[in-house]
Amino acid sequence: MKKTDSGRLFAFLLAVLAVEAGLAMWRGQLLVGKHEGDMLHLLEIVFRMADGEWPHVDFMTPIGFMAFAPIALFVKLGAGVGHAILYGQALVGLCLVPLAWRAGVSRLTGYWPYLFGAVIIVLATALVHGQAERSVSISMHYNRWAWAAAFVAILIATLPPVEDRRNQTADGIVVGLALAFMALCKVTYFAAFIIPVAVGLLAHRQYRTFLLALATGLAVAAVVTAFAGVGYWAAYVGDLLRVSASQVRSNPGEPFAAVVAAPAYLGGSIVLLMGVILLRQAGKATEGMVLLLLTPGFFYVTFQNFGNDPQWLLLLGILLFAARPAQDLKNGFGWDMSMAVGLAGAAAFAMIVPSAMNLAYSPIRHLGQDAAQHTPLLPGATLHSDLQTGTVRAMRVDKRVPMDEPGSGLEALAEKAGREPPVVLNGEELPRCEILLGLPALFDGIATSLEESGHGGEGIFIADLFSSIWLFGDFARLEHGAPWYYGGLPGYEMADYVLVPNCPVHPKVRELVLERISERGDSLVEVDRTPLYILLEKG
Repeated sequence: MKKTDSGRLFAFLLAVLAVEAGLAMWRGQLLVGKHEGDMLHLLEIVFRMADGEWPHVDFMTPIGFMAFAPIALFVKLGAGVGHAILYGQALVGLCLVPLAWRAGVSRLTGYWPYLFGAVIIVLATALVHGQAERSVSISMHYNRWAWAAAFVAILIATLPPVEDRRNQTADGIVVGLALAFMALCKVTYFAAFIIPVAVGLLAHRQYRTFLLALATGLAVAAVVTAFAGVGYWAAYVGDLLRVSASQVRSNPGEPFAAVVAAPAYLGGSIVLLMGVILLRQAGKATEGMVLLLLTPGFFYVTFQNFGNDPQWLLLLGILLFAARPAQDLKNGFGWDMSMAVGLAGAAAFAMIVPSAMNLAYSPIRHLGQDAAQHTPLLPGATLHSDLQTGTVRAMRVDKRVPMDEPGSGLEALAEKAGREPPVVLNGEELPRCEILLGLPALFDGIATSLEESGHGGEGIFIADLFSSIWLFGDFARLEHGAPWYYGGLPGYEMADYVLVPNCPVHPKVRELVLERISERGDSLVEVDRTPLYILLEKG
């Protein structure tokens, strides 16, 4: 197949970036439709980093600093956070253009480099996490960014170079940068793909590429160490270990077995394994071996990501079409192997089309949002009013409560319902309750109540999933706190008070926090009580 015009490909990628990022920025604000909790988590980290804090060292999170640094940069430069998110995505897309260009032009021919490059840019700039859900959300943006980097490294490692496009120096730098980004964005991707990528390079005798990728990765690590200190890496590992042992969120979706073999995923798993078999039958033993080594990583990353969206199917389709053998090659069954491998690639594309299309046209969907039906996520932050969420979702505070409590008329069912025992605080049973909707209004109400009762400026440790109260009022930011609770008592030592919500976002977290405080032997003395919370002082 005809080699790709490298200049035309580069211009095409810049055009795709201009269209996708331009459409996202067109209306001058970011209107999200859901995942308000994830947005608060994102904002807390971004604001901390914009003030000079480092993840893992100054606060607890399993997500790497590169997941937030592009956004924090623009907040630091004075942009509203809504604009900063869109600018950050555009910046990541721009940085990925040369990587996608090199991977595409060196490993693919025909129209495939254009498709591959477009996929990378879409992953960087989309306004939804994936799946087929028709909403606008910036939640889990780092998963998309890490997939984009993974696609680049995997493509170079899996396929041999196109004739007259060999440049192991360029390939090594690109692979090293892609792997380093994965490690510093979401380490799950790095752990899942480092071995298959290394084996693929060595199997294709790309020894210089392998060594330069290693050197590039070490150089990036040295730069990070120079700015963050040697302790950064130990703190990063510590956060990862804490999350892996978390009773709250070690994985956010379906069990691993379901991600591999449940009805929604089994088709993709079969196509992946058939691809391995067909490539080996087609004489593409190295490509088949690398694809087999990638299989556990594809499954594991999907298992670890919210929504369990198998976005690797996009890359699988490209790999299979690119690796098709000559048309006159047949296997023992008499199958035309070029057609068989192509059909497997087509099946992979067919299964991921809903998610891919959702990603690609999410900026267009954003243009159609009605601003009148949105309200600022942070009501008191004038600069950051460019980030807005649906008014109903922000202001309608809904909760879930059991209907078999005493006096409900369904008491007889309580024993058989299998509920956990009620949480007890200072001898008092706390209500069984869970917040479903309205986090912005809830936090704003709690912040206003605390300020009116004279607790402004103080550090409040919240016995719940989120500790975002300081985003809504004049409260101290807890040193070594956790924007999202995974375990332990992060930030507790620096807190003036402990706030126990009567209706938490995550009841299990409330229970775990109170258990950990009790294990320390600390007493909690009540100093205030409202219908929303109990405020306690550490005794």
